[in-house]
Amino acid sequence: MKSLLIIFPMLLLVSLTRAQETFILKGKIEFEKKINFHKALDGLSDNDFDNSWIQSMKKNFPATITTYFNLYFDHGKTLYKPGREVPSPSPPVPEWLVGPAVDNIVFTDLEKKENIGLKHVFENTYRVEDSVRNIEWRITMDSRTIAGFSCRKAVGRIMDSVYVIAFYTDQIVPNGGPESFSGLPGMILGVAIPRINTTWFATKLELVPVKPEDLMPPKKGKKVTVKELLEQLKGPMKDWGKMGQRNIWSIMI
Repeated sequence: MKSLLIIFPMLLLVSLTRAQETFILKGKIEFEKKINFHKALDGLSDNDFDNSWIQSMKKNFPATITTYFNLYFDHGKTLYKPGREVPSPSPPVPEWLVGPAVDNIVFTDLEKKENIGLKHVFENTYRVEDSVRNIEWRITMDSRTIAGFSCRKAVGRIMDSVYVIAFYTDQIVPNGGPESFSGLPGMILGVAIPRINTTWFATKLELVPVKPEDLMPPKKGKKVTVKELLEQLKGPMKDWGKMGQRNIWSIMI
């Protein structure tokens, strides 16, 4: 009887705690995207470029390139697009060095499992319409706090050999994330891709009204599927060595 008297209050406390948790269905998340530019340059130094040229680039350009994006979400729909501007480095990093598709807009219908992404690839603009990428995530016991939310770590793989580290919270219900990442039991607030020296981490959540125009899919660009875009990239990039492969990975995320 004494053990029952102890257990019942504990169960009640757990129930009350769960009832007080907030599960968020709509709002806006700001993501900080960082490219470790100097490390990316190091990855090119063995065959593609002379090491003295690499060191010269390091002296002229910043170690890290930072940009911001906003992710609007409302139940089963999300839209990821460029956010607040930051001062450009002086001198600005040439596009062919930093890589293409750095200002992506990605609409995702999580219920229909559809993606529509706008990608600028040098002089071309593509509208990539396809199904949501199927990533086989492995959820771990590791965790970290991002933008005030406790997040669980997961590891996945895309494009056969590119490993993705992600952190998600189940307090934000839609199972989306930055770029075209999704498929975990909640919102992805952090992503790291070592192969392209790039991270995306949420800085804040704003519980703002989400208007229909905040979730409008992109309309411009040449319509292609993921497979068609990949085939179009392989030809021009095949003579670019490691930089070409890195560019393809960056475009296809």
